[in-house]
Amino acid sequence: MAEGGVLVEGSSFMDPFKGFLLTYFMPESCYDEFFLNFNLLDVPCLKILLSKGLGIGIILGSVMVKLPQIFKLMGSKSAEGLSFQTILLELLAITGTMAYSIHNKFPFSAWGEALFLMLQTIAIGFLIQRYGGNTSRGLLFIVVYVGLLILVLSPVTPLSVVTYLQASNMPAIIIGRLIQAVSNFRNGHTGQLSAISVFLLFAGSLARIFTSLQETGDTLMALTYVISSTCNGIIALQVLYYWNSSPEHKKKKKKKKSE
Repeated sequence: MAEGGVLVEGSSFMDPFKGFLLTYFMPESCYDEFFLNFNLLDVPCLKILLSKGLGIGIILGSVMVKLPQIFKLMGSKSAEGLSFQTILLELLAITGTMAYSIHNKFPFSAWGEALFLMLQTIAIGFLIQRYGGNTSRGLLFIVVYVGLLILVLSPVTPLSVVTYLQASNMPAIIIGRLIQAVSNFRNGHTGQLSAISVFLLFAGSLARIFTSLQETGDTLMALTYVISSTCNGIIALQVLYYWNSSPEHKKKKKKKKSE
Protein backbone atom coordinates (compact mmCIF):
# COMPACT_ATOMS: atom_id res chain seq x y z
CA MET A 1 0.00 0.00 0.00
CA ALA A 2 1.06 3.62 -0.48
CA GLU A 3 1.93 5.70 2.55
CA GLY A 4 1.63 9.48 2.82
CA GLY A 5 -0.05 9.70 -0.59
CA VAL A 6 2.97 8.18 -2.41
CA LEU A 7 2.10 5.76 -5.20
CA VAL A 8 3.48 2.23 -4.93
CA GLU A 9 5.68 0.92 -7.73
CA GLY A 10 3.66 -0.25 -10.72
CA SER A 11 0.70 2.01 -9.95
CA SER A 12 -0.46 5.23 -11.60
CA PHE A 13 -2.62 8.22 -10.78
CA MET A 14 -4.76 7.12 -13.77
CA ASP A 15 -5.56 3.70 -12.28
CA PRO A 16 -9.16 4.71 -11.38
CA PHE A 17 -9.76 5.22 -15.11
CA LYS A 18 -7.72 2.23 -16.28
CA GLY A 19 -10.68 -0.02 -17.08
CA PHE A 20 -12.35 2.68 -19.18
CA LEU A 21 -9.13 3.54 -21.05
CA LEU A 22 -8.31 -0.10 -21.81
CA THR A 23 -11.84 -0.78 -23.03
CA TYR A 24 -12.13 2.14 -25.42
CA PHE A 25 -8.78 3.79 -26.13
CA MET A 26 -5.68 1.62 -25.78
CA PRO A 27 -4.20 -1.80 -24.97
CA GLU A 28 -2.54 -2.37 -21.60
CA SER A 29 0.96 -2.08 -23.10
CA CYS A 30 0.18 1.50 -24.18
CA TYR A 31 -1.35 2.31 -20.79
CA ASP A 32 1.90 1.20 -19.14
CA GLU A 33 3.93 3.19 -21.67
CA PHE A 34 1.95 6.40 -21.09
CA PHE A 35 1.18 6.31 -17.36
CA LEU A 36 3.89 4.11 -15.80
CA ASN A 37 6.89 4.89 -18.00
CA PHE A 38 5.61 8.41 -18.82
CA ASN A 39 6.65 7.94 -22.44
CA LEU A 40 4.00 10.16 -24.00
CA LEU A 41 5.72 10.26 -27.39
CA ASP A 42 5.53 6.54 -28.17
CA VAL A 43 4.51 6.67 -31.86
CA PRO A 44 2.76 3.25 -32.17
CA CYS A 45 0.68 3.98 -29.05
CA LEU A 46 -0.10 7.52 -30.21
CA LYS A 47 -1.40 6.07 -33.50
CA ILE A 48 -3.63 3.66 -31.59
CA LEU A 49 -4.91 6.43 -29.32
CA LEU A 50 -5.59 8.74 -32.29
CA SER A 51 -7.33 5.98 -34.23
CA LYS A 52 -9.54 4.98 -31.27
CA GLY A 53 -10.35 8.61 -30.50
CA LEU A 54 -11.26 9.36 -34.12
CA GLY A 55 -13.32 6.17 -34.32
CA ILE A 56 -15.36 7.05 -31.25
CA GLY A 57 -15.72 10.64 -32.47
CA ILE A 58 -17.00 9.44 -35.84
CA ILE A 59 -19.51 7.11 -34.16
CA LEU A 60 -20.78 9.88 -31.87
CA GLY A 61 -21.02 12.25 -34.83
CA SER A 62 -22.85 9.66 -36.94
CA VAL A 63 -25.71 9.62 -34.44
CA MET A 64 -26.75 13.01 -35.80
CA VAL A 65 -24.89 13.35 -39.11
CA LYS A 66 -28.02 12.92 -41.25
CA LEU A 67 -30.48 14.50 -38.84
CA PRO A 68 -30.12 17.92 -40.56
CA GLN A 69 -31.12 16.20 -43.82
CA ILE A 70 -34.12 14.52 -42.16
CA PHE A 71 -35.26 17.76 -40.53
CA LYS A 72 -34.85 19.64 -43.82
CA LEU A 73 -37.06 17.11 -45.61
CA MET A 74 -39.70 17.20 -42.88
CA GLY A 75 -39.64 21.01 -42.71
CA SER A 76 -40.07 21.53 -46.45
CA LYS A 77 -42.26 18.43 -46.96
CA SER A 78 -40.39 17.99 -50.22
CA ALA A 79 -37.66 15.64 -51.42
CA GLU A 80 -36.77 17.67 -54.51
CA GLY A 81 -33.19 17.13 -55.61
CA LEU A 82 -32.75 13.84 -53.70
CA SER A 83 -32.44 10.56 -55.58
CA PHE A 84 -34.05 7.41 -54.16
CA GLN A 85 -31.65 5.32 -56.29
CA THR A 86 -28.75 7.02 -54.52
CA ILE A 87 -30.29 6.10 -51.15
CA LEU A 88 -30.59 2.44 -52.20
CA LEU A 89 -26.97 2.29 -53.35
CA GLU A 90 -25.85 4.07 -50.17
CA LEU A 91 -27.72 1.47 -48.09
CA LEU A 92 -26.02 -1.29 -50.05
CA ALA A 93 -22.62 0.20 -49.19
CA ILE A 94 -23.48 0.76 -45.51
CA THR A 95 -24.92 -2.76 -45.15
CA GLY A 96 -21.87 -4.29 -46.81
CA THR A 97 -19.48 -2.49 -44.45
CA MET A 98 -21.52 -3.40 -41.36
CA ALA A 99 -21.97 -7.08 -42.29
CA TYR A 100 -18.31 -7.47 -43.34
CA SER A 101 -17.10 -5.91 -40.07
CA ILE A 102 -19.40 -8.01 -37.89
CA HIS A 103 -18.46 -11.27 -39.66
CA ASN A 104 -14.75 -10.43 -39.32
CA LYS A 105 -15.20 -9.41 -35.65
CA PHE A 106 -13.70 -5.95 -36.16
CA PRO A 107 -13.94 -3.64 -33.10
CA PHE A 108 -17.10 -1.53 -32.93
CA SER A 109 -14.98 1.64 -33.01
CA ALA A 110 -13.90 0.65 -36.55
CA TRP A 111 -17.40 0.49 -38.05
CA GLY A 112 -20.01 1.60 -35.49
CA GLU A 113 -21.13 4.66 -37.45
CA ALA A 114 -22.55 2.32 -40.13
CA LEU A 115 -25.31 1.28 -37.71
CA PHE A 116 -26.49 4.86 -37.11
CA LEU A 117 -26.04 5.88 -40.76
CA MET A 118 -28.17 2.89 -41.77
CA LEU A 119 -31.06 3.92 -39.50
CA GLN A 120 -30.97 7.53 -40.71
CA THR A 121 -30.63 6.53 -44.37
CA ILE A 122 -33.70 4.28 -44.07
CA ALA A 123 -35.62 7.25 -42.63
CA ILE A 124 -34.54 9.46 -45.56
CA GLY A 125 -35.52 6.76 -48.07
CA PHE A 126 -38.98 6.52 -46.49
CA LEU A 127 -39.41 10.32 -46.48
CA ILE A 128 -38.46 10.54 -50.17
CA GLN A 129 -41.20 8.05 -50.96
CA ARG A 130 -43.71 9.70 -48.62
CA TYR A 131 -43.24 13.21 -49.99
CA GLY A 132 -43.36 11.73 -53.48
CA GLY A 133 -46.88 10.49 -52.71
CA ASN A 134 -45.89 6.83 -52.20
CA THR A 135 -46.16 6.22 -48.45
CA SER A 136 -47.14 2.56 -48.91
CA ARG A 137 -44.08 1.99 -51.13
CA GLY A 138 -41.95 3.62 -48.43
CA LEU A 139 -43.27 1.21 -45.79
CA LEU A 140 -42.65 -1.73 -48.14
CA PHE A 141 -39.09 -0.48 -48.66
CA ILE A 142 -38.47 -0.59 -44.87
CA VAL A 143 -39.94 -4.09 -44.47
CA VAL A 144 -37.95 -5.53 -47.39
CA TYR A 145 -34.70 -3.93 -46.27
CA VAL A 146 -35.01 -5.16 -42.66
CA GLY A 147 -35.72 -8.69 -43.93
CA LEU A 148 -32.65 -8.66 -46.18
CA LEU A 149 -30.50 -7.21 -43.37
CA ILE A 150 -31.49 -10.02 -40.99
CA LEU A 151 -30.60 -12.55 -43.70
CA VAL A 152 -27.19 -11.00 -44.43
CA LEU A 153 -26.24 -10.83 -40.73
CA SER A 154 -27.39 -14.39 -39.98
CA PRO A 155 -24.97 -17.36 -39.88
CA VAL A 156 -26.75 -18.70 -42.97
CA THR A 157 -24.92 -16.17 -45.15
CA PRO A 158 -21.34 -17.39 -45.88
CA LEU A 159 -18.37 -15.06 -45.42
CA SER A 160 -17.61 -15.23 -49.17
CA VAL A 161 -20.97 -13.61 -49.94
CA VAL A 162 -20.39 -10.91 -47.30
CA THR A 163 -16.91 -10.23 -48.73
CA TYR A 164 -18.42 -9.90 -52.20
CA LEU A 165 -21.00 -7.48 -50.77
CA GLN A 166 -18.20 -5.37 -49.27
CA ALA A 167 -16.30 -5.40 -52.57
CA SER A 168 -19.46 -4.20 -54.35
CA ASN A 169 -19.40 -1.10 -52.13
CA MET A 170 -16.99 0.70 -54.43
CA PRO A 171 -19.10 0.61 -57.61
CA ALA A 172 -22.25 1.21 -55.50
CA ILE A 173 -20.74 4.34 -53.92
CA ILE A 174 -19.45 5.64 -57.26
CA ILE A 175 -22.72 5.06 -59.12
CA GLY A 176 -24.82 6.40 -56.24
CA ARG A 177 -22.83 9.62 -55.92
CA LEU A 178 -22.68 10.09 -59.69
CA ILE A 179 -26.48 9.87 -59.86
CA GLN A 180 -26.72 12.57 -57.19
CA ALA A 181 -24.04 14.71 -58.86
CA VAL A 182 -25.72 14.49 -62.28
CA SER A 183 -29.08 15.32 -60.69
CA ASN A 184 -27.55 18.41 -59.04
CA PHE A 185 -25.93 19.48 -62.32
CA ARG A 186 -29.15 19.10 -64.34
CA ASN A 187 -31.21 20.94 -61.74
CA GLY A 188 -28.65 23.71 -61.33
CA HIS A 189 -29.01 23.42 -57.54
CA THR A 190 -28.72 20.82 -54.76
CA GLY A 191 -32.42 20.96 -53.84
CA GLN A 192 -33.19 19.72 -50.32
CA LEU A 193 -29.69 18.28 -49.87
CA SER A 194 -28.35 19.30 -46.44
CA ALA A 195 -24.95 21.02 -46.57
CA ILE A 196 -24.23 20.08 -42.94
CA SER A 197 -24.84 16.37 -43.60
CA VAL A 198 -22.74 16.43 -46.78
CA PHE A 199 -19.72 18.06 -45.09
CA LEU A 200 -19.94 15.77 -42.03
CA LEU A 201 -20.06 12.67 -44.26
CA PHE A 202 -17.04 13.93 -46.21
CA ALA A 203 -15.02 14.57 -43.03
CA GLY A 204 -16.03 11.23 -41.52
CA SER A 205 -15.06 9.20 -44.58
CA LEU A 206 -11.67 10.94 -44.72
CA ALA A 207 -10.96 10.09 -41.06
CA ARG A 208 -12.08 6.50 -41.64
CA ILE A 209 -9.24 5.89 -44.12
CA PHE A 210 -6.75 6.21 -41.26
CA THR A 211 -8.81 4.38 -38.63
CA SER A 212 -9.62 1.41 -40.90
CA LEU A 213 -5.93 0.90 -41.72
CA GLN A 214 -4.91 1.33 -38.08
CA GLU A 215 -7.59 -0.79 -36.42
CA THR A 216 -8.34 -3.50 -38.99
CA GLY A 217 -5.39 -3.48 -41.41
CA ASP A 218 -7.98 -4.37 -44.06
CA THR A 219 -7.07 -2.78 -47.40
CA LEU A 220 -10.53 -3.50 -48.85
CA MET A 221 -12.18 -1.38 -46.16
CA ALA A 222 -9.57 1.37 -46.49
CA LEU A 223 -10.00 1.48 -50.29
CA THR A 224 -13.78 1.71 -49.82
CA TYR A 225 -13.33 4.82 -47.68
CA VAL A 226 -10.89 6.34 -50.20
CA ILE A 227 -13.55 5.98 -52.91
CA SER A 228 -16.24 7.24 -50.52
CA SER A 229 -14.18 10.32 -49.60
CA THR A 230 -13.59 11.18 -53.25
CA CYS A 231 -17.28 10.86 -54.13
CA ASN A 232 -18.43 12.74 -51.02
CA GLY A 233 -15.90 15.44 -51.90
CA ILE A 234 -17.50 15.91 -55.33
CA ILE A 235 -20.94 16.40 -53.74
CA ALA A 236 -19.43 18.80 -51.16
CA LEU A 237 -17.89 20.87 -53.97
CA GLN A 238 -21.28 21.01 -55.71
CA VAL A 239 -22.91 22.22 -52.49
CA LEU A 240 -20.38 25.07 -52.38
CA TYR A 241 -20.74 25.83 -56.09
CA TYR A 242 -24.56 25.96 -55.94
CA TRP A 243 -24.59 27.63 -52.51
CA ASN A 244 -26.69 30.60 -53.64
CA SER A 245 -28.92 28.55 -55.93
CA SER A 246 -32.21 27.03 -54.83
CA PRO A 247 -35.36 25.62 -56.47
CA GLU A 248 -37.20 28.87 -55.68
CA HIS A 249 -34.36 30.96 -57.16
CA LYS A 250 -34.46 28.90 -60.36
CA LYS A 251 -38.24 29.28 -60.65
CA LYS A 252 -37.96 33.06 -60.30
CA LYS A 253 -35.34 33.15 -63.07
CA LYS A 254 -37.62 31.14 -65.36
CA LYS A 255 -40.52 33.50 -64.69
CA LYS A 256 -38.40 36.55 -65.53
CA LYS A 257 -37.26 34.95 -68.80
CA SER A 258 -40.84 34.08 -69.80
CA GLU A 259 -41.92 37.68 -69.12
